[in-house]
Amino acid sequence: MLEQAKKPIKITETILRDAHQSLIATRMPTDFMLPIVEKMDKVGYHSVECWGGATFDASLRFLKEDPWDRLRKLRDGFKNTKLQMLFRGQNILGYRPYADDVVDAFVQKSISNGIDIIRIFDCLNYLPNLQEAVNATNRMKKQEGRGHAQVALSYTLGDAYTLEYWADMAKKIEEMGADSICIKDMAGLLVPYRASELIAAMKENTKLPIQLHTHYTSGVAGMTYLKAVEAGVDVIDTAMSPFAMGTSQPATEVMVETFRGTPYDTGFDQNLLAEIADYFRPYRDECLKSGLLNPKVMGVDIKTLLYQVPGGMLSNMVSQLKEQNAEDKYYDVLREIPQVRKDLGEPPLVTPSSQIVGTQAVFNVLMGERYKMATKETKAVLRGEYGQTVKPMSQEVINKVIPGETRLTGRFADTLGNEMDKLEAEMKEWKQQDEDVLSYALFPQVATDFFKYRQAQQEKVDMTQADTKNGAYPV
Repeated sequence: MLEQAKKPIKITETILRDAHQSLIATRMPTDFMLPIVEKMDKVGYHSVECWGGATFDASLRFLKEDPWDRLRKLRDGFKNTKLQMLFRGQNILGYRPYADDVVDAFVQKSISNGIDIIRIFDCLNYLPNLQEAVNATNRMKKQEGRGHAQVALSYTLGDAYTLEYWADMAKKIEEMGADSICIKDMAGLLVPYRASELIAAMKENTKLPIQLHTHYTSGVAGMTYLKAVEAGVDVIDTAMSPFAMGTSQPATEVMVETFRGTPYDTGFDQNLLAEIADYFRPYRDECLKSGLLNPKVMGVDIKTLLYQVPGGMLSNMVSQLKEQNAEDKYYDVLREIPQVRKDLGEPPLVTPSSQIVGTQAVFNVLMGERYKMATKETKAVLRGEYGQTVKPMSQEVINKVIPGETRLTGRFADTLGNEMDKLEAEMKEWKQQDEDVLSYALFPQVATDFFKYRQAQQEKVDMTQADTKNGAYPV
């Protein structure tokens, strides 16, 4: 009976993606990751999240690395472990909706270059914005025998977000052909006993595996995982201790020890985990010394529960206020955020909706009048270009910001023609691989700057090789 009762909890390791995105602005370079891959591959993780999210932009913009090259190198190193990425639905890894042919191409190249599990989310939980990515993943699964479509629901609080809402969404996700469901609690809002209720309600409506992703920002994440596991959740996301806690995830080693000797025992080797932690710890210390890791993000911020503001959104807001010499307006903006969120249909606050709501709240406070100035992104939300919200948007705000304009009732992507041929024509002089077109599609200027840098580096190598061939050895 004891054997029958066993259900080892599965773990997705986030240190190569969300952990360093949350704590050091996604600055961990590929060359630092590769030496520890062999040991990580022996742990027995359900998956390692290592790509997607902000890693793509940061690699090109700040690290001068090709993100596709990172993925291929990690795939070569992880012989036994599934690789996972975060994918923003119709926005892919960018900030605007793309045509279906771009979504299809990105999914295909992600899987063919090494991704196994694609976690697909939409900032409004608007399922039509997720369907094409799910379809594309399923097509690749049939072609290559590899590819897993996980639909993530962005967890949030509000009148509309009842247990019935989440349970109904779980059923719809199963019907759309997904392989699993993730509850994506980006701001650490899910408290322990609510997690028990949530998992139970969703399990009643779906047979799909359920994964839970949360952040330690509000201080409750470890307890939330405990109650979720007891309630039957199948997988949890954790980070190795040097890059855990704060705005990151609970520590892998702590959760492994929590469930040791129980029916949920992972069976992981703590000695092996300790070796992996020892590898990352000096790098964490270097990040602290350099200022890349701010001690503020390592603590608990209870304002997360009060205002539902993810850590990244807070830092962005502070930066905007600082630029305007208006840091004294911080708490005014915090109080304004819930009002803007309500005006825009009460969306979850996650990329890019969090940036849109936060920036508009800053404008409202600095202008002294709500919506005297509206960002182009706020206007796009009001037009329905990001999808449909769970609650109606404020008609008063619509009339003020986009008076007389037609609002969409379906997918914005349905108004777009195919984009891939046009994108390839625009950047053909820089193309060295098919994947370059997709890098350009997501971040045209950033990618072009990277392509120029890459070409300059290659020219330096060619000159050095030529000099060496001719007997000249550069100093």
